[in-house]
Amino acid sequence: MSVAEVTSAGTDKLIGRKNGPVAEIVFNNPAKHNAVSLEMWQALDDVLADFEADEEIRLIVVSGAGGKAFVSGADISKFESERATKEAVEHYNQVAVGAYNRLYDFPKPTIAKITGYCIGGGVNVATSCDLRVCTERSRFGIPAARLGLGYGYGGFTRLADIIGPSRAMELFFTARQFSAQEAYDMGLVNQVLPDTLLDAYVDDYARRISENAPMTVATIKAASREAAKPESARDLAKVEAMVQACFDSEDYVEGRRAFMEKRKPQFKGR
Repeated sequence: MSVAEVTSAGTDKLIGRKNGPVAEIVFNNPAKHNAVSLEMWQALDDVLADFEADEEIRLIVVSGAGGKAFVSGADISKFESERATKEAVEHYNQVAVGAYNRLYDFPKPTIAKITGYCIGGGVNVATSCDLRVCTERSRFGIPAARLGLGYGYGGFTRLADIIGPSRAMELFFTARQFSAQEAYDMGLVNQVLPDTLLDAYVDDYARRISENAPMTVATIKAASREAAKPESARDLAKVEAMVQACFDSEDYVEGRRAFMEKRKPQFKGR
């Protein structure tokens, strides 16, 4: 199966790869532990838009290049050029929040494959994904309070929805780094694995998900996003329509037949 790369015109430090039903997004700035610049946030939005339009893609794996970091937060060396004025800060935040939101709202499953440091904006990227798997040597932290940075509502609530408000405040208030085991104990990650097993585990994880009925998986993701909203803002009719579409689909017929015939189903997403 051929692998196609998708890059933004602005940078080669954020790479998208298409490999059949499983796509990849790689933060490709290993010299700076995959710290993220404005152009990388813009590229993330571009690549996600391309992936969303591709009906063949059923899942995305998000990772960092180099093996030492997933994402280590914002590229502080570019603060003077990208975030030195009020207007520049507003523009940077608008682009970054837009990229986070597009990742969080991406209609297909997303897995954060975490090696090494997952710091600041890296935690925000990870919590914008649906599932998180890390290595035993991974480290997590949000040092905003040591840098005097403001941190938005969306980033806090995504973290708090996963680990609870008190644990989320602990990460922010202390600004310390937490071990992989601590992250697992608080529910921040789904699995902790030895470095040598991470790639194979995530590959198998992604394959299993991609082989399941995509309309069912999309419905569960949509329901989870509605559940995270205030009750008055939830679009339950949308979810119910998606549930009904599953029962009206060819995949529902295929699933029943495959079960009766004791064979592996071949789902088409329709």
